[in-house]
Amino acid sequence: MEPDEELTVDDVLARWADDPRRVHTHERAARAARPGTLAAALPEQVAAHLPHEGLWSHQAEAVDLVRSGRSVVVATGTASGKSLAYQLPTAEVTSRGGTALWLFPTKALAQDQLTTFTSWRMPWVTAGTYDGDCSVDERAVVRRHANVVLTNPDMLHHGILPQHRRWEAFLRRLELVVVDELHVLRGVFGTHTAQVLRRLQRLVHHHGGPDLRFVMTSATIGDPAGLAHALCGQPVTAVDQDGSPAGRRSVVLWDPAEAPVGTSTSAPAAAGRLAADLALAGLRTLVFCRSRRSTELVANDLRSHLGPDLEDTVRSYRSGYLPEERRQIEAELFDGRLRAVVATSALELGVDIGGLDAVVLCGFPGTVASFWQQLGRAGREQQHSLAVLVAGDDQLDRFMVRHPDELFGRAPEPAVVNNANPYVVVPHLGCASAEVPLRHDDERWWPDVLDEGIAELVQTDRCTLRAGTDGPEVVWTGRGSPASAVGLRSASRGEFRVVDPAHRTIGTVDEARLHEVLHPDAVYLHQGRAWRVTELQPVARVARVEPADGDTYTQAMSSIDISVLGTDDQRPVGRAVLHLGRVEVTTQVTGYRELSLAGHRVLSRHDLELPAAQLRTTAVWWTFDQDLLDEAGVSAQLLPGALHAAEHAAIGILPLFTICDRWDVGGVSIAWTPDTGAATVFIHDGYPGGAGIAELAFGAAERHLAATLEVLVTCPCDHGCPSCVQSPKCGNGNEPLEKGAATALLAATLR
Repeated sequence: MEPDEELTVDDVLARWADDPRRVHTHERAARAARPGTLAAALPEQVAAHLPHEGLWSHQAEAVDLVRSGRSVVVATGTASGKSLAYQLPTAEVTSRGGTALWLFPTKALAQDQLTTFTSWRMPWVTAGTYDGDCSVDERAVVRRHANVVLTNPDMLHHGILPQHRRWEAFLRRLELVVVDELHVLRGVFGTHTAQVLRRLQRLVHHHGGPDLRFVMTSATIGDPAGLAHALCGQPVTAVDQDGSPAGRRSVVLWDPAEAPVGTSTSAPAAAGRLAADLALAGLRTLVFCRSRRSTELVANDLRSHLGPDLEDTVRSYRSGYLPEERRQIEAELFDGRLRAVVATSALELGVDIGGLDAVVLCGFPGTVASFWQQLGRAGREQQHSLAVLVAGDDQLDRFMVRHPDELFGRAPEPAVVNNANPYVVVPHLGCASAEVPLRHDDERWWPDVLDEGIAELVQTDRCTLRAGTDGPEVVWTGRGSPASAVGLRSASRGEFRVVDPAHRTIGTVDEARLHEVLHPDAVYLHQGRAWRVTELQPVARVARVEPADGDTYTQAMSSIDISVLGTDDQRPVGRAVLHLGRVEVTTQVTGYRELSLAGHRVLSRHDLELPAAQLRTTAVWWTFDQDLLDEAGVSAQLLPGALHAAEHAAIGILPLFTICDRWDVGGVSIAWTPDTGAATVFIHDGYPGGAGIAELAFGAAERHLAATLEVLVTCPCDHGCPSCVQSPKCGNGNEPLEKGAATALLAATLR
């Protein structure tokens, strides 16, 4: 295809005006900047680094709060200059002899911020990254000389806190802790990070340091102050009124299912064609895909549409790229050599790829927060930008294109952590006892959980109670360093590492989910890439994998039993009763199916003989009495399929109400169980002890159940499909499913 003369966003929209796949267009007007003024002037040597246009209102508000001794979370849009909220206070703190610790979820973000901050060339600042890419000598230099250390929660946990005596000078002067991309710290990872931050504060006090101030930044999420407080344990003020300027943005919802007869209805094919239209129009375009496999499909389609003369103007981008590779992509976009970049969510975080005019989303990214974060990659220079959401075939995608007001009017979901999870808290108390003996006054850091956690550590011979100079204290007497046995991505004490042929750890899996995810010959997906499990080594707690072609995936077949351990709360929801409490899930993997990625056709079935796995976690469950079943016309024969279909639809739509992935939760539906004495649908957290998702589902139950019914009612299929009741993770092979009976049951419940 030949490139067009340079077109505007409005020109492209006019071209698509009559296409039936363009089902909705949302316009956001340009926004003028709101300048801000600091309450007190910065020191002259720091003020020299203020932007020439001055500060925007949210930047000034955040800096004022930090300088007054408060902790803040800045939750404003992309390209709103959130980094200045911690760069300026850090410059001031270090100018008077203090130190600062900056935490980022990825090494790439840390490197970007290091480059920016050191470009200020402040002679009193010595900044350095401290992560797994640093040599032993580089780490020693940072530890001895840096007054600004950029790292990540994992390295803080494994490499700094256990060695706190070597960091004494830094910790004694530590005043400011930065936590970037706060919204990533949710669920189990966030719960672990919250414990690491408590250990950090405890050690700063141990070495005579001050009360820490936290500066956290986040994409727009629900209740950012609540999440920030849960992470650091301190009061945190939210700064969420964005004062930065923004250009006009047009957002198109594109439904491939509305394609003319004979045209592909695949989301990747549509995304590739749309990206080609935009690239040929001269609009620098980024395509987000949910997997590496989709990235390859879209990039290939895009190149084929552009033709041999322009195929070199398309690049892919994923996690794991070296900084110089990312810089090359950015430079090629800026100078016009690249027309399009196809990426996984590696670019969703605050790495600035610059200069983009358009974004295409190949599938809804799972949460409203991520949706706006990805859209914000374009238009960062206040130009008119375009975003296109291409709907896939799962429940969330179908819901969004049918209910655009929900997408554009819905408040972002909250993210949660669970600081009462004993599977996370107790191991970190063990880590703390190895750093400095635990005493009664540590209740300050672990209120309500310290005594019970210590009791478990002592009873399991990991710690010993002894007499100390200031009263009784608890010391670590277990084997080795406790921190080395605690991974931040899992709530299990028996975490398995997934290791590639080069002996690199590419992921971890809870022992409770081991046979479901890493059974022999399973296809394991990590960051969108497919791997085949070749060997399990239980003693070493390692699963070895090799690259897979990504054309197929596996689905574990299992039998599941669930028992209620205790009910914490209950209330009516419509004519059903909703419960919140603790459950034990017993899963027996009996085999697996291998399916084609295209069309989800079953290619083969295999039996397995594996031990059962137990998971103690939190759950919500709905009970439906016999009168309700009779009124809904759900017979005993249809009941199992009705409950199963309702369970799948409810799990598929749950991310609308909490920042989670459908893989973070599980479900069980039972026609009758002695624990409840009724037909019951359970949705449980997929991690030992729970990650806080069940609690959010309990609070949002009315809206959640109504949205589930809406999914069933609006899907045009007759008997159930991936857009309503079929699940890619079902251990029973999506059998039985009775969509009609599920619809009748939920309608009667909410009538």
